[in-house]
Amino acid sequence: MSSIDVSVGPPATTARLSQAGTFAVVAALVVLFMAAAGAPTPLYVVYQKNWGFSATTLTVVFAVYVAGLLASLLVVGGLSDHVGRRPVLAAAIALEATSFVLFLVAGGVPMLLVARVLQGLATGAAITTLSAALVDSVPAHRPGRAGVVNSVAPVSGLAVGALGAGALVEYAPAPTHLVYAVFLALFVLGGIAVAAMPETSARRSGAVGSLRPVLAVPARIRIEVLALVPILLASWSLGGLFFSLGPSVAADVLGLHNHLVGGLVVGLLCVPGALTSLLLRSWPVERLVVVAALLLAVGTASAVVGVDAGPAVLGVVGTVVAGIGFGAAALGTFGTYARIAAPHERGALFAVAYTISYLAFSVPAVAAGLATTAVGLRPTTVGYGIVVVALGIVALVAQWLVAARRRAARPALS
Repeated sequence: MSSIDVSVGPPATTARLSQAGTFAVVAALVVLFMAAAGAPTPLYVVYQKNWGFSATTLTVVFAVYVAGLLASLLVVGGLSDHVGRRPVLAAAIALEATSFVLFLVAGGVPMLLVARVLQGLATGAAITTLSAALVDSVPAHRPGRAGVVNSVAPVSGLAVGALGAGALVEYAPAPTHLVYAVFLALFVLGGIAVAAMPETSARRSGAVGSLRPVLAVPARIRIEVLALVPILLASWSLGGLFFSLGPSVAADVLGLHNHLVGGLVVGLLCVPGALTSLLLRSWPVERLVVVAALLLAVGTASAVVGVDAGPAVLGVVGTVVAGIGFGAAALGTFGTYARIAAPHERGALFAVAYTISYLAFSVPAVAAGLATTAVGLRPTTVGYGIVVVALGIVALVAQWLVAARRRAARPALS
């Protein structure tokens, strides 16, 4: 299929990517943005050692990224539905590149905070636009592929970013600079790729009005969206634990000081999650969410026991099991969103989904950082894990209630 077939704007005067090429570029950009988001994780303990700040400051560094991301989601989450996908992506890439320049020159916590805020703003603008662009450009004969990529690519990106950064920090020179130089170069290439993409969403009026920070879900899909909130809370709050305190737990509680191990801690959650999203892509989403809730609860409980009482291998196994649940949750939730949203609703709906997800990702993690300073890392980790287990149980109950509602509605519809 030529690029003219998929462009909704005016006829192209220069060569554009094909529909398949556009889908591949958008998927790669999802991985890249999420890898960039995960890259600073192994560096937190380096910054903490070099600059001598507390666990509370560490979680503030983590939290300002999410604050910027949420602000961006709330303000520009639906903008690409009005002005098109390409302008929003171009602006997000430029802002992300700026943040990496600031990372490169950072000499203390203030500049690090500014860089993380800018990175959050860029990621929030990009991630909903990319999610919508995936659905726009998905091959007609494989409509489910957008949901699969929307679940596999973010988790894969987080794992790649954390593992790659951990390896560079441990084994390469200039540990607080080389990682960011690599990502800066990759985002320059990403900008070139966006310039070659066709526009996949028609421009429509209301761009200024869309900037009002209003979160809303169309009434016709509200029940399906609300039913997935508990599993979003369970899975993303678990992710917040690993990305904020995971490397510190490995170093201070388990005595593993290799920086690659800090990335592996994240990888133990994200790699099984990505593989699960890929392997279970043909499962019904209702079954996926139930399995995800069960595995998140069981896996997190096992990981907590391993951290608190040992053996450490139980913590590893529990993390892998929870990671499988993490991937199943992503596949089930975002697969549903890709299916139920109309084209003009996609950007705004993904903004709602990511707002819920990142609130769950950040708020408990910040609370955990404060608790770590007050009561210590091990008790905080155990308490946090118990909360995640409880959320997994709530998600199971929510799915049981939704299934009962469906069963009750069938006779009335027949």
